Amino acid sequence: QVPLVESGGGSVQAGGSLRLSCEDRRRLFTTMHMGWYRQTPGNQRELVARFTGSRTTWYADSVKGRFTISRDDRKNILTLELNNLKPEDTAVYYCKGVRGGQDYWGQGTQVTVAS
Repeated sequence: QVPLVESGGGSVQAGGSLRLSCEDRRRLFTTMHMGWYRQTPGNQRELVARFTGSRTTWYADSVKGRFTISRDDRKNILTLELNNLKPEDTAVYYCKGVRGGQDYWGQGTQVTVAS
């Protein structure tokens, strides 16, 4: 069973919002070992947001103030709220969990922002 399953991508106009979810189905990961990345064609995956502790977070400068990472510990769902989206936010978004020194990735979800 795939440990991380994402949902919530889609297409929006610039200025719009989306919410991405990542379900930790096997309850493998603690909050501080989870984060969101994105990737565009021909480029490496880049870190967008992550937890640095159970309640502290880090954001890439390009999304700071617009994206919010959170986690529902009861449901084991990691969420990324994307607001005031820009065309340059267009990418495949991935959630990642780390356990035992190994990276686990979700399948990715496409976000497309039209100008």
